Amino acid sequence: MFRSSSATARYVSRACAQKRFASTKVLFASLTEDWSSAAHRSPQTVREVLEEVVPKKQLQLKQLKTEHGQAVLGDVKVEHVVGGMRGLKAMLWEASVLDPIEGIRFHGLSIADCQKVLPAAPGGKEIIAESMLWLLLTGKIPTEAETRQLSRELAEKGELPEYIEKLVDSLPSTLHPMTQLGMGVAALNHDSKFQQAYERGIKKSEYWTYALEDSLDLLAKLPALAARIYRNIYNPGKPLPKVNKDLDLVGNYVNMLGYGDNHDLTEYLRLYIAIHGDHEGGNASAHTSHLVGSTLADPYLAYAAGLYALAGPLHGLANQEVLRWQMNMQKELGGNITHESIKEFLWKTLKSGQVVPGYGHGVLRNPDPRFMALQQFCDTRPELLEDPIVQLVKKTYEVAPAVLKEHGKTKNPYPNVDAASGCVLYHYGLTQFKYYTVIFGVSRALGCLTQYVWSRALGLPIERPKSLSMDAIEKLIKQ
Repeated sequence: MFRSSSATARYVSRACAQKRFASTKVLFASLTEDWSSAAHRSPQTVREVLEEVVPKKQLQLKQLKTEHGQAVLGDVKVEHVVGGMRGLKAMLWEASVLDPIEGIRFHGLSIADCQKVLPAAPGGKEIIAESMLWLLLTGKIPTEAETRQLSRELAEKGELPEYIEKLVDSLPSTLHPMTQLGMGVAALNHDSKFQQAYERGIKKSEYWTYALEDSLDLLAKLPALAARIYRNIYNPGKPLPKVNKDLDLVGNYVNMLGYGDNHDLTEYLRLYIAIHGDHEGGNASAHTSHLVGSTLADPYLAYAAGLYALAGPLHGLANQEVLRWQMNMQKELGGNITHESIKEFLWKTLKSGQVVPGYGHGVLRNPDPRFMALQQFCDTRPELLEDPIVQLVKKTYEVAPAVLKEHGKTKNPYPNVDAASGCVLYHYGLTQFKYYTVIFGVSRALGCLTQYVWSRALGLPIERPKSLSMDAIEKLIKQ
């Protein structure tokens, strides 16, 4: 009996999903077995683990180039060239892979897997930046002792140099916080170990060690830099706490923002920053930092470039746009917030020629697992479940997919992470929309700087794709 083409497609899709699930179960078991054995040995530093992992990855790349250098990974179509290169398999990114159905996986681990095995902060339950960074960099699960050791190392590097403080303090408070963040990050290259080593002449095989040193230094200083920008714009003159050597990266960040006594906000930002940390390499900020890094610009300059991509309204500004739209809906609907009234507001938005913010994604074709993780966070806290905006987000999720499917102009009618992230920040008192992308910028450094280190370790070349004019495209089509 023959299957229809659509039935065949569904069958193949299910078979592929089952195969992926089986392989990830094996990987998860392998990683947790490594983690269990690691718990019984002396703690290692992240650099020591990388010294073990790098040669294996270098050999893997060498074999790929030698044995499969001419293997075809896909076709390049006109729609790729003129459509933002969507779906084009054209770059190497080690730490994470985004599956359209399953969502993001970090070295094969889903967000739910990470929540089970990655260490939290003392007294906390959520993943922290340090444990996610360790996983992204090494592909291994850190022990609690290794996580605490990394937290301490970052805290000890966390204070800003005086010249950065003077630079940031000299900027007008009307300058967008993302512009200020990019300037501060770029200026930190004054002390770049990678740049200094390159100028005096080092072997290419040593590039990654200096790249790692700069990357850890930048990650360590981002909370103090981001908090200083927040203070200067929104609380001028307010004293800034020093970096607490006993706190994790996000614990210090929240404390310097002035919310250190709010445990729930601290836990939320730990989760937020960990799961926003990497989303494979094709997104605009990751690709930008990768491209600039391929020129051997140091990590500070490479990530500053990525931050300015993140500042665009089609990328990192999305969650503030979502929250603004949600608040407009709340204002218009007043006390009449029902599934039916939300449905009417959705159709009003669509018929006006606008998109529904927070829904759809360039790759995903299912609800974003990051959205689901943030929703689960809300579900465990009664005060969030009672918040009108949080309730509105939840009710919109119950209505919007059906409306968008009926509308028929979106490939993914499901929510992405931006649909939920801003409302929780707003609930906890971080009501300054313009600052939200700065928090995203602190987070995304985890993935971008991880890849910077691996690009240098693997000796990846400068990026140089071929461009075509429309006339050239038409000429190729006719050949």
